[in-house]
Amino acid sequence: MMDKVKWGIIGCGDVTEVKSGPALQKADGSELVAVMRRSGDLAEDYARRHGVPKWYDQAEELIHDPDVTAVYIATPPAFHRDYTLMAARAGKPVYVEKPMARNYSECVEMIEACEAAGVPLYVAYYRRGLARFQEIKRMLDSGVIGHVRFVRTMQLQTLRPWDGEALPWRVQPELSGGGLFVDLASHTLDIWDYLLGPIEEAAGFALNQAGQHKAEDLVSGTYRFASGITGMGTWCFQAYARIDENEIIGSEGKITFSTFGEDIRVERSNGEVQQFTIANPPHIQQPLIQLIVNELRGMGQSPSTGISAARTNRVMDAFLQSFYR
Repeated sequence: MMDKVKWGIIGCGDVTEVKSGPALQKADGSELVAVMRRSGDLAEDYARRHGVPKWYDQAEELIHDPDVTAVYIATPPAFHRDYTLMAARAGKPVYVEKPMARNYSECVEMIEACEAAGVPLYVAYYRRGLARFQEIKRMLDSGVIGHVRFVRTMQLQTLRPWDGEALPWRVQPELSGGGLFVDLASHTLDIWDYLLGPIEEAAGFALNQAGQHKAEDLVSGTYRFASGITGMGTWCFQAYARIDENEIIGSEGKITFSTFGEDIRVERSNGEVQQFTIANPPHIQQPLIQLIVNELRGMGQSPSTGISAARTNRVMDAFLQSFYR
């Protein structure tokens, strides 16, 4: 247990500007004391703008800083495993960005290293901490739509105008583990795990239809939860429009919500329809970070761990197996 959790960030890039960095500073019992980026100038700039006392251009130096008591890894997934193993060897709790790693095998290595070192491992599936998804879980647990029968996801995006010679890391499989499916669908698959329990079986196929890069740009799959609920999903990143829709079909109604939006719609078999909005907080990771900090201080439990996050990688591996074999 810690009186105060003193964080060091490895990889203070875009995701840390609003979503997480300020949240580490604003959570109760939490403090951001050091940041690292391979470009020292950029690390120094981040530290100056955010009021962080220390900056580094070497991850090892940050990890071994005695003032850093927990490490947040916000790099592309290709580096998550190695930095997690390094932090575990130093005996420091780890909070790693999602997806947890490039594949399930790397996730297992990370879990085993942290267990051997006796340090906790958390993953930034921060939707588990948001009031919107906690409300959906409450409705499911209270039987608002009866017994859940199956779920459905459709996520579409239009083709992005990327220059083929300057592709972002998110569509470079060697850095990300896949394409936008891995980056975005991981949130939805993790939320299904949170709401309905582990997915026990999954199968699917992936294609590259637009030829814009080497990664998959269309994925379809089916899955079965351990509870017997079934699901299906399609993720297409070169479609006519942007659609983000999840449905939970029950014996007495349906809940519709988006992964990245803020609205919830409930339809019941008696004709009742309820629609409402639960807005995201200004720093979207702050609720989950608070739960992690609370656990490290001996006052609760995080809903997102290495073990829960690895299950999402296992499902994505099943969907992508034929594409990357």
